[in-house]
Amino acid sequence: MNSSILIKKKDKFFVEDVCIESIIEKFGTPTYIYSKQRIVDNFKNLESAFKNVDHLICFAVKANSNLAILNLLAKNGAGFDIVSGGELRRVIAANGDPKKIVFSGVGKTSEEIKLAIENNILAFNIESEDELIRIQEIAKSLNKKASISIRVNPDVNANTHPYISTGLKENKFGVSEESALILYKKAKTMDSILIKGIDCHIGSQITDLKPFEDSVKKLIALIDKLELVGIKIKHMDIGGGIGISYNNEKTIAFDDYAKAVFTLTKGRGFKILLEPGRVIMADAGAILTKVEYVKKTQDKNFAIIDAAMNDLMRPSLYGAFHKIFNTSETTDKESVFDIVGPICETGDFIGKDRVISIEPNNILVIMDTGAYAMSMSSNYNSRPRLYELMIDKHKIYTIREKETFDDLIKGEKVLSES
Repeated sequence: MNSSILIKKKDKFFVEDVCIESIIEKFGTPTYIYSKQRIVDNFKNLESAFKNVDHLICFAVKANSNLAILNLLAKNGAGFDIVSGGELRRVIAANGDPKKIVFSGVGKTSEEIKLAIENNILAFNIESEDELIRIQEIAKSLNKKASISIRVNPDVNANTHPYISTGLKENKFGVSEESALILYKKAKTMDSILIKGIDCHIGSQITDLKPFEDSVKKLIALIDKLELVGIKIKHMDIGGGIGISYNNEKTIAFDDYAKAVFTLTKGRGFKILLEPGRVIMADAGAILTKVEYVKKTQDKNFAIIDAAMNDLMRPSLYGAFHKIFNTSETTDKESVFDIVGPICETGDFIGKDRVISIEPNNILVIMDTGAYAMSMSSNYNSRPRLYELMIDKHKIYTIREKETFDDLIKGEKVLSES
C-alpha cells in the first residue's frame, strides 16, 4: 500500500501541508483526521487498475459514512454499497447517484426495501428466499420492478479473522450455489423482479489473491449454468475485502487484482462491480491523541491516552493492529507499553506490547483509522464522538463537529412524578 500520510519535515509532523501541532492547538485531542488527497488517490489508483474492464466501484459506506467523504467519492464517479436505509439516505444526502447503489445485508426491512425501490437503486443483493419474496411483493405494490442480484456464498476461505470472514458455508451471508440456481429460476417467474447480476463477498482484510480468484471462478461456473436455463447475467459483483498493510503485511497490488479479474472474465460481456471500503479509506485517516498518564508497575507499563475503544473499536473487537507513532520529543528511554484508554473495560486498549519512548502529554498518532473507526464509534461511558477533520493541502475542514453533552442526552427524558 501507499506510504503513511504522516510526514516528518525537520522536527515537526504534517498531514499534507498541515502541521499536527496546529490541528491540536485548534481542535484538541482526541480527533479524527483524513487526507483528502490520499482518499482521491486510492480511489483513482483502483479505477486506473481496472481501466481495461467494464466496471463500477461501489464504495462500502459502512467503512466511513461521513457525508463529505461520500460526496468526494461521488464527485469522482463512485457508486456505493449500502447495508441499511440510513446509509441509503446518507448517499442521497451526499449527492450520490441512487442508480449506482447496490443494497447488501441479510436483514433488509420492508421500509428499507420500499425506500430503495422508490429511489431506483441499481440492485438488491438478495441473501435469502424470504427476502426475494418480500422484494417481489413490495415492488408489485408500488407498481415498479426491482432489480436484483443473488449473493452466492462460494464457501471460499478468505484466510482472515473469523469475525470478518463472510464467504464460508457456516457464515450468515448469501446462499449456496445450489440454492442460488433454484432462486434464480424462481426470480425469473416473478413479474416485479428484474434479474441483473450475481454477487459474492468473501470477507474483509484479505491479503491473498487466490481466494478472490477461486470465488470468481465459482461465480462464472454458476453463470454458465444460468445461461443454459435462459437467465442472462448483466453484472458480476465480486465484493470488496482487499486488505491494507496495518503491520507491514504483504498486500494485493491493484494491478494484479485487476489483471486476475480481467483474465478470468475476458470476453464474457458482463460488467464488474467492486465493493471496496477499507482499501479506499483506511490509510487516509489517523487519530490524534494525548498521553494523560504513564503508569509503570512491576508487571506491566501502561500509557493511558485520551482516545479509547469507543473511538477505535477494532483492537478490542478482534485484536486488530494499528501502528502508533509518538510525535513528541521524549527524554525517557524506550520501554514496552500497553497503550490503553480511560474506559472502564479491560478490553479498552489500542495497542499492546509496543516498544516506545513515551511521557505524559506526548502526542500520539494512531494510523490507518480512516475505515471502521468513526463508523463503529459509540458514546460508551458517556464519551462524545470526536471531530472529523479533512485536510486538503494547507486547509483544515471540519466535516463533523465534536458532540456536546446536549448531543449525548438528546431525546432522553426524566420521569415526572405523577
